[in-house]
Amino acid sequence: MRSNKYTLPLALIFSLFFIWAISSNLLPTMIRQLMKTFELSAFEASLTEASYWIAYFIFPIPIAMFMKKYSYKAGIIVGLLIAALGGILFFPAAMIQQYWAYLAIFFIITTGMCFLETAANPYVTVLGDPSTAPRRLNLAQSFNGLGAFIAAMFLSKIVLSGYDYTQQSIPADYPGGWDGFVLQEINAMKFPYLVLSFILIIIAVIFIFSRLPKINEGGQEEGIVKGEKLIDFSVLKRSHLRWGVIAQFFYNGGQTAINAMFLIYCCKYVGLAEGTATTYFGFYMLAFLLGRWIGTLLMVKFKPQNMLVVYAAINMILCTIIMIFGGMTGLYAMLGVSFFMSIMYPTQFSLALEGLGSKTKSGSAFLVMAIVGNVFLPPLTGHLMDINENIYQTAYIVPFICFIFCAYYGWKGYKVIN
Repeated sequence: MRSNKYTLPLALIFSLFFIWAISSNLLPTMIRQLMKTFELSAFEASLTEASYWIAYFIFPIPIAMFMKKYSYKAGIIVGLLIAALGGILFFPAAMIQQYWAYLAIFFIITTGMCFLETAANPYVTVLGDPSTAPRRLNLAQSFNGLGAFIAAMFLSKIVLSGYDYTQQSIPADYPGGWDGFVLQEINAMKFPYLVLSFILIIIAVIFIFSRLPKINEGGQEEGIVKGEKLIDFSVLKRSHLRWGVIAQFFYNGGQTAINAMFLIYCCKYVGLAEGTATTYFGFYMLAFLLGRWIGTLLMVKFKPQNMLVVYAAINMILCTIIMIFGGMTGLYAMLGVSFFMSIMYPTQFSLALEGLGSKTKSGSAFLVMAIVGNVFLPPLTGHLMDINENIYQTAYIVPFICFIFCAYYGWKGYKVIN
């Protein structure tokens, strides 16, 4: 009966993982597109990632307070509507044709997605047996992998035209000249976000009319209890949560550094055409999706923390290969990195929330805030690529260091000792 009770809520929550994967994994394509349109360097283009992810540092605590007072459901509905608004704003941005307008739009979209992630990750962990929470969250995150694959393999090809002109190299007979090229490239970015906004509004309506179960955390149901704190900073005294926040900071930053630079790596440094590069990007995300599915199955037999150590160690080896060889060898190594990154985020998240009880929302807020690693580490990686163009692959020292922290968390950091 308990299983049936949670089937529909889990299905609805799983859809959120799919949606925000579409949003976040369109970013590398948008970075490539904006880099062409506004003639940006790799570092300047990577600021798109920074504008997208900074909301994850600013809003998780207010969002957790909002959900503590109201409910997970209320937070999800608000998040869906904010993200939909951001997608619609691509239309006025196309008229403004300024880079800052796109940075502002991505910030708005991410604010909505931040609501979804702050709610959905802990919601999945408490909808069922606590002992299977890591496996359940990895299953949910596999839908994230599916969304990432669709964004990389298919939507990227809709957005990217395959032309890489500058004001100096654009053909004299190109319709409308440079202004015409810019307009065409900007218009190509609108369609995916119009569709995304439409889907977000439909899902919001479904949530409004759906009955989701109240969640029992630490012996009490959702909703504020008199005298209880809306956000509890004392939860950071729990060492396994504290180390989880650190591990999530480095994992997210390392993963996003690789994702954000992938198409730039392929097109600028390896010399692949955009169509070929997006195909490889699709394979990259397919490896991530397969990793999520296979990892979820393996967790039936192996402890999540042990798998985290092994996967992180393998990725350190693969990053070393990228740093030494670069080129196509490095590109193939990245496909492997994607596979072995797959279980890290949900595994670290669920291990960090273990035993937090009524402080689960507060713990979740701090874990989501750790995504701020995406603000700092991708631009650092892009800067290292810009200043060392002859040995650009050495920039992958950044994700290498990140995986060291993930390995430590699976080895010792996850242990609940206080």
